[in-house]
Amino acid sequence: MATITLGGNPIHTNGELPQIGSKAIDFNLVKTDLGTTTLADFAGSRIVLNIFPSIDTGTCATSVRKFNEKANSLNNTKVLCISRDLPFAQKRFCGAEGLEHVINLSDFKDGSFGKNFGLEITDGPLAGLHSRVIIVIDENGNILHTEQVSEIANEPNYEAAISVL
Repeated sequence: MATITLGGNPIHTNGELPQIGSKAIDFNLVKTDLGTTTLADFAGSRIVLNIFPSIDTGTCATSVRKFNEKANSLNNTKVLCISRDLPFAQKRFCGAEGLEHVINLSDFKDGSFGKNFGLEITDGPLAGLHSRVIIVIDENGNILHTEQVSEIANEPNYEAAISVL
């Protein structure tokens, strides 16, 4: 279990992030068209997982915008923005913002993605949502980089994530 903070107050996650060098865990997430996708659907591509509590908060929205800017110049790389928001909210946000270089995916059905990756918040006012995490996966499905953002209101280190690609 990781200890992070929300407004300086300690909260916890259900586990630890996957180890660098390990194989990425498969997932089943909902796309904005309500279809499903798995890790296998991105085979052969490098992947940046931008994981956050809700698209409707300032820091989460900023991370989606910033990764959208960066994604356009990344070769063979997909940026997946993952939260427990309903796919309708994710689609509305990206449509309103004109964001076309990121893929929004939802873990709303059962939260299994957050649980399996050890990043589900287990206590405090955001219990049940995802903590703010970046995971970078290479084209062979190996974890290259992880970041558990220690204060949920802070942005991730975008350059550290991009630099491993």
